[in-house]
Amino acid sequence: MFENLNWWEIGALLLLALLIFGERLPKVIGDGLRMLRGLRSMAQNATSDLSRELGTDIQLEDLHPKAFIRKHLLSEEDEAAIRKPLQSLLDDVKQDLNGVKTELSDVAKAADLKSAAQTAAPAEAPRPAQRYDLDAT
Repeated sequence: MFENLNWWEIGALLLLALLIFGERLPKVIGDGLRMLRGLRSMAQNATSDLSRELGTDIQLEDLHPKAFIRKHLLSEEDEAAIRKPLQSLLDDVKQDLNGVKTELSDVAKAADLKSAAQTAAPAEAPRPAQRYDLDAT
């Protein structure tokens, strides 16, 4: 939850909480922890009730609809049959993307060779500008 915050930011947040709540800070922290324990126990009770009703062992992560269908309604053969056409499509797309990547790297290498050859070539004397009569055309 706080993996993006460093210690200075966490300290600043705690100092801000102390300034806002003052003497009520321990009570606010206690109420927050009590609420988290209540939510956790409600989730555990719901999963145990659902497990008992379905007759299977169910975890909190299994309550996501995709995971629930994958685990409890589809057999391994059904899941493999569903994945097979999609897997071949994914393999084809990966192969095409790898081909495009190699072509782009070849073009980039060729462009680097041309620019290296142009910088390595000695500077030529500038040619005199050709004059054209624009009214003659």
